[in-house]
Amino acid sequence: MQEAADPASHASLYIHVRILLGMIVGLGLTHLLRHAARIVERPRAHPVYGVHLVWATFMFVYLLHFWWWQFSLSHQAHWNFNLYLYVTLYALLLYLLCALVFPESLPEGAGYRDYYYGRKHWFFGLLALMFVVDAGDTLIKGSAYVQQLGAEYWVRNTVYIAGSVAAILTRHPRFHGVFAVAALLYELSWIWRRYENLV
Repeated sequence: MQEAADPASHASLYIHVRILLGMIVGLGLTHLLRHAARIVERPRAHPVYGVHLVWATFMFVYLLHFWWWQFSLSHQAHWNFNLYLYVTLYALLLYLLCALVFPESLPEGAGYRDYYYGRKHWFFGLLALMFVVDAGDTLIKGSAYVQQLGAEYWVRNTVYIAGSVAAILTRHPRFHGVFAVAALLYELSWIWRRYENLV
């Protein structure tokens, strides 16, 4: 007869996983802040683009949000390598998006507007994938957690994915501006309404 699992061992496993997730999230936040500081230090080196900055802010907020809500995984009773790999790849996907928001370097005099539209297929393709992966992450946390989020969660993810696909297909500045601002404001609203408290 298999012995009952020790709850303390589950907590230890989660701490083990959380350390790695924290390292990845920390790298993403550092990357965003480092490049934001470069813009402040040398504002004329590479002309900024408002839409691009809004998406950089969105990724900053999303990373903080990710780290906050992953506390729910502390209640995960059964850990295995596949689950560990899944949540780690999710965190790595977020880091990759941060790396795409701010490249390591731009040609002298090049601006972020041209960079943004030149890389929009990659950024929004990965952004859409992020919300697909997020749905899997939510299902991992169990039916009670899914029910707590309600139907709005699924509508939210569907709209984000559809908006990302539309952003891939169009270069219209007004669409990109509205999508960026709406995404950031909604994400802040979602955090405030759903995740202000961990318990």
